[in-house]
Amino acid sequence: MATPTATRSAGSTSTATAFGPAVALSCRECGERTELGPKYACESCFGPLEVAYDFGTVTREQIEAGPQNIWRYAPLLPVAADVASRPNLNPGFTKLVRAENLGRELGIAKLHVKDDSGNPTHSFKDRVVAIAVEAARTFGFTTLSCSSTGNLAGAVGAAAARAGLRSCVFIPADLEAGKVVTAAVYGGELVAIEGTYDEVNRFCSELIGDPAGEDWGFVNVNLRPYYGEGSKTLAYEIAEQLGWRLPEQIVIPIASGSQLTKIDKGFRELIALGLVEDAPYRIFGAQATGCSPVAAAWKAGHDVIRPVRPDTIAKSLAIGNPADGPYVLDVCKRTGGAVEDVTDAEVVEAMKLLARTEGIFGETAGGVTVGCLRKLLASGALDPDAETVVLNTGDGLKTLDAVTPTTGATATIRPTLDSFRKAGLA
Repeated sequence: MATPTATRSAGSTSTATAFGPAVALSCRECGERTELGPKYACESCFGPLEVAYDFGTVTREQIEAGPQNIWRYAPLLPVAADVASRPNLNPGFTKLVRAENLGRELGIAKLHVKDDSGNPTHSFKDRVVAIAVEAARTFGFTTLSCSSTGNLAGAVGAAAARAGLRSCVFIPADLEAGKVVTAAVYGGELVAIEGTYDEVNRFCSELIGDPAGEDWGFVNVNLRPYYGEGSKTLAYEIAEQLGWRLPEQIVIPIASGSQLTKIDKGFRELIALGLVEDAPYRIFGAQATGCSPVAAAWKAGHDVIRPVRPDTIAKSLAIGNPADGPYVLDVCKRTGGAVEDVTDAEVVEAMKLLARTEGIFGETAGGVTVGCLRKLLASGALDPDAETVVLNTGDGLKTLDAVTPTTGATATIRPTLDSFRKAGLA
């Protein structure tokens, strides 16, 4: 098992410069602080570490003057002030779509879809990887790596190529073909492992503690505290795109659970800095029934997540032992939200619903959030009159297998008007 710390220093760049407003890593369990470095677990209690800041004064005007990507929020992230001038993929500032058609169909008055399929590799993972790459550069890592359910592998491959770094990423061998191709095309090394994502992740943790993994930055392991901060940019963008206010309700997919907890962190930071009004918001988590350990714990009233072996078409969410699962329960409980799950059939139906009503072809994870949105509305857990945001975190072209069996040509006809009319298409 890998040790939770590393001895690598921050190279020739001082951490005060390289990490902007970040001042330390803080344990989410015991609160103990340690210096910024490639660490992911507390040396005292082995709790997870996250980035702590001293923001100073940050204004809306300062943010709005920035570039049209996540680097407009550099004063709120663990990155250097000049980050936008470095070779990177510049993800972010994706569309917040007013989903009036979908809202009418579901019976919800003010609905928005945050469509992150518009990122460079067509998933939200570009956000988290962008922050991790900056940390990897600072720590002098030469190889960028990860364990991945698909989208992250592609994001790491692309970001490493752009940054001039080697990449070697690890995936479960049964991943969707579309995600395998879109990870391999960037020229890095793609290694398929016979096993679940959780087994792939355990292997990566062992590699970190081995000489073979020296000089490797694993974005979601030894760079995880920095990587996770990228998800906060979703919170920042949603608030800014709503006119500097928070949504009353938001539905977020759960894989490791980090995205949900970091969006909550982003909202709280905006409130603390006076950038938005301190108004209540409710956070809802969404899982596929075939991998729903957090939803199961929520419905049973448990605080402990019982790991499961994933069996779902929503492979990007197929993490059977989610690291941030307990923190998801805390966030949903504190904000008055809930955690729901939907079957694979409901996932496919929701993917088609989103495409048919809003012209957004989301991947299976998007089907999970839209499906859970519908289920939460039907049960009365969601307020149909409250302003609501639902996340689509990836592109449906990566998960074609999910909809292919039930999607195709309406009719096959001869190239004549008579054939057209006989098909009932006139």
